[in-house]
Amino acid sequence: MPSYRQVMDEDAAEGSSSATDKAYRVLRDEILRCALKPGSRIVEGELAERLGMSKTPIKKALGMLVHEGFVEVRPRHGYRVTEITLADVQEIYQLRQILEPAAAELAAANATPEQLQSLRMLVESQPDEAHEDKVARVLKFHEVLAAASGNARLSATLGSLLDEMQRLMSIGLDIDESISHHADEHRELVDALLKGNHHTARKIAEQQVETGRMRMFDAILASLTSAGGAADSVVLQPRGGG
Repeated sequence: MPSYRQVMDEDAAEGSSSATDKAYRVLRDEILRCALKPGSRIVEGELAERLGMSKTPIKKALGMLVHEGFVEVRPRHGYRVTEITLADVQEIYQLRQILEPAAAELAAANATPEQLQSLRMLVESQPDEAHEDKVARVLKFHEVLAAASGNARLSATLGSLLDEMQRLMSIGLDIDESISHHADEHRELVDALLKGNHHTARKIAEQQVETGRMRMFDAILASLTSAGGAADSVVLQPRGGG
């Protein structure tokens, strides 16, 4: 994924994006990749200096991110990146269990040859693939699958969930082994899509989301019993708890 310097260089070359757009894209990318960690304080002046712009576009970009739920305003403390709670994780997977099987079922009937080819390519992992690249490939698979449903609203809703999944998968949990299982599972799904078997596609998607949920909670549990840093980022109490 692009660094903020790459984003700004691209925008400068295009000459079309405002400073607010640039700030928004950079900050959102850093939040999703957990370069800005959940719960971390955001100082407008420091961001403005780092990104080489005034505080005004920073403030506007932060307002957009507050609206999306990635940033929150704390009275007398300014902005901070929204934490990820166990309740959040549960809700994300509950929604995925509802939406992804429906997307897979629709994709069996509506996927274009180009989308099917993209899905086939995305199940193939590369030797010595970096963790960030693995995460990006897995999420891209689900993004293409959602688009292949042919339902724009379903695709947009799943896109928002996938953004939250990117943050969760980038937080520092030990999920490399889990990600390695995705390729085989995704191959099964692609095979069902190629055959146009919507019942099988739906069933496979249901199983994959549930298996993914179990693996994610296993990784969270492991982080809480280790000396690693992930436990500091996955907050134990539900949203609004003490």
